[in-house]
Amino acid sequence: MRMKEMVRRTGVHERLLRYYEQQGLLTPDRLPSGYRLYGESDVETVRRIRCLLAAGLPTALIAQVLPCIRADDEHLVPTCPDLLAQLRREGERITRAIEGLQASRAILDTIITAAPSEVPGH
Repeated sequence: MRMKEMVRRTGVHERLLRYYEQQGLLTPDRLPSGYRLYGESDVETVRRIRCLLAAGLPTALIAQVLPCIRADDEHLVPTCPDLLAQLRREGERITRAIEGLQASRAILDTIITAAPSEVPGH
């Protein structure tokens, strides 16, 4: 299928599909004219990429993860032994980021709560 059909099937903008290709996440065939030609498996690959991006993984890690996962019903399942350790480290990184954001939010809430009910000049 050509780019426009791929966009329609995946809901992903052309620019993102090209970016995924630049990052080594997608490798569509090329017609002699230079047009990209996507297969059915590319639709599933884009869905996996979107899922992994939503999980907070950077594209560099997704490039390593993609060959090491398979779909099991609605879930992605790791198939490479080293992958689980990488994903655990990434989960820990995300947890630290969440904790940092929660601490920032608590500080902001404290400042907001300490403000008088009507701040002069506003």
